[in-house]
Amino acid sequence: MAVVTALRPTRGGVAVDLDGVTWRTFAVAVVVEAGLGVGLELDRPRARALARARRRHRAEQVAVRALSRREHSRRSLDMRLERAGVGDTVRADVLQRAERGGLVDDQRFAEHRARQLAERGAGDLLIVDDLVRQGLDEAVARTAVSDLQTEAERASAIVERRGRSARTLRYLAARGFSDDSLEPLIADIGSGALR
Repeated sequence: MAVVTALRPTRGGVAVDLDGVTWRTFAVAVVVEAGLGVGLELDRPRARALARARRRHRAEQVAVRALSRREHSRRSLDMRLERAGVGDTVRADVLQRAERGGLVDDQRFAEHRARQLAERGAGDLLIVDDLVRQGLDEAVARTAVSDLQTEAERASAIVERRGRSARTLRYLAARGFSDDSLEPLIADIGSGALR
C-alpha cells in the first residue's frame, strides 16, 4: 500500500505525496473529510473515502456556483446537479445541506420569482404556472401570488401605460391575466367603445 509522505499547501489546495512522489492536489475540505494524514496508508477504505469526499466537494462547488448567480428552488438545483453528472446519493446530501444552511428555500424562491414576474407584467395564471414548472408545490405558488399587488391593480397599471384597446386586452390575456381582471376591458370592447 502507498503511504502518504507529505501534505503540502498549494494555491489550488493540498498536494498529496505518496511514497515520496507528488501524486495529486485536492481541496483542503476533501483532504480533511477523507482523513488523510502524513504516515497513513492509502488503503482501500481511505481511497473510497477520498473519492466520496471529492464527489461531494465537486457537487457542492456546482451548487454554490449556481446559487451565486441566482436563487434556485430545490428542484431546479437538483436538476442542475443532475445535469452536472452528480449521483443520486451525493445530490440528495448536497441538497439537504443547502436547505439546512438556508441556501435553498422554496418559499423564499417562490416569493422572489413571483415578484420578479409581476414586475415584468405577468398575470397570476402565468406566475403560478411558472412556479409549478420550477418544481414548487401549487399551494406554495398560490401563497406567493397572494402576497403580490392584486392582479386587477397590475392589469390597470398596464392599461394605463398601453392604453385601452383590444390590443392591450390580447397582451394581458397572453401574459396570464385572468378573465376577472380583464372584464372591464372586455366590457368596453363588447359595448363597441374599443376596437
